[in-house]
Amino acid sequence: MALRTPLFSEHERLGARMVPFGGWDMPLHYGSQIEEHHAVRRGAGMFDVSHMRPVDIEGPEALAFLRYLLANDANKLTTPGKALYSCMLNPQGGVVDDLILFFRGAGRYRAVVNAATADKDLAWMQLQGEGRRVRISRRDDLAMIAVQGPDARARAAPLLRDGLREAALRIAPFFAAEDQRWFVGRTGYTGEDGFEIILPSEDSMGLWRGLAAAEVRPCGLGARDTLRLEAGMNLYGQDMDEAIGPLESGLSWTVAWTPEEREFVGREALKAQRDHPERRDFVGLLLTGRGILRPGQAVLANGRVVGEVTSGGFSPTLERSIAFARIAPIPSAHCTVVIRGREVSARVVNPPFVRHGTIRVTL
Repeated sequence: MALRTPLFSEHERLGARMVPFGGWDMPLHYGSQIEEHHAVRRGAGMFDVSHMRPVDIEGPEALAFLRYLLANDANKLTTPGKALYSCMLNPQGGVVDDLILFFRGAGRYRAVVNAATADKDLAWMQLQGEGRRVRISRRDDLAMIAVQGPDARARAAPLLRDGLREAALRIAPFFAAEDQRWFVGRTGYTGEDGFEIILPSEDSMGLWRGLAAAEVRPCGLGARDTLRLEAGMNLYGQDMDEAIGPLESGLSWTVAWTPEEREFVGREALKAQRDHPERRDFVGLLLTGRGILRPGQAVLANGRVVGEVTSGGFSPTLERSIAFARIAPIPSAHCTVVIRGREVSARVVNPPFVRHGTIRVTL
């Protein structure tokens, strides 16, 4: 039986189309995926992301543990509230998961991991933490609501407690503020401003309904996927996985190579990949012909297969199909993609396609 978030009954009441995702029953949309997408780009939308798992990592060796566990360097986190995006790798350099790590004070951190990988992630963390003075706690008592869009913070802030409201409105992007059991990060997965609010499960219904009263539109997984694709944000399991590392997933910027003496899981494998002459590029594709780009479609250049689409779909903002692809280096920006047995013209571009409501590519 699929798991359900504390807001499941509310999704049913609102008429959401529910689908299985990562072992959970989740809303795909509440009537119109495209309208939900536009609500986030133009105003404010909210997502139930309680299927994602906060994991608290604490103890006198928490920093040393995280510097070994993650490809990015947790030592960069020196100010309480600061966040860091990183991949957690296996020894072969593949991605066990991608996550956000928050610094909460000396020896105290919070990671937020993906729903489908949560059990695997926790087991991996515990294995790597054996023999270290570190506590790893999965917080199944907490829910999470993402409020995203240019008006999101203004509409969400009045629903926060006085002290937390003031702190949340002061934080910069990729920082968090917290008060008692409420935790507010200025982070997201849409390419727009907003908050991701972690709170006790029993408080989630009140916040959700308060946001709805403030004209924040409920949004489902469908809009979440088109928004993140436009924003150039990877999806675990499609754009990278345990066999594909960050260097071939457009995530080289998340690997901290210095200081050279820092050992982290997968470092030696990544060094070999970094210098490999046949390392593939991770690119954006803008379809110039007719059709829809989908994962698994072959990408051709000069009549030969050079790679494949990893994520793709219709972009409501650009009103055409876009994708990510992993390909061998090609001499020009022109390529074709095999869609239903025919080659359709496309152009290689650099993601993101859209950020903060602004189109970033030439159409």
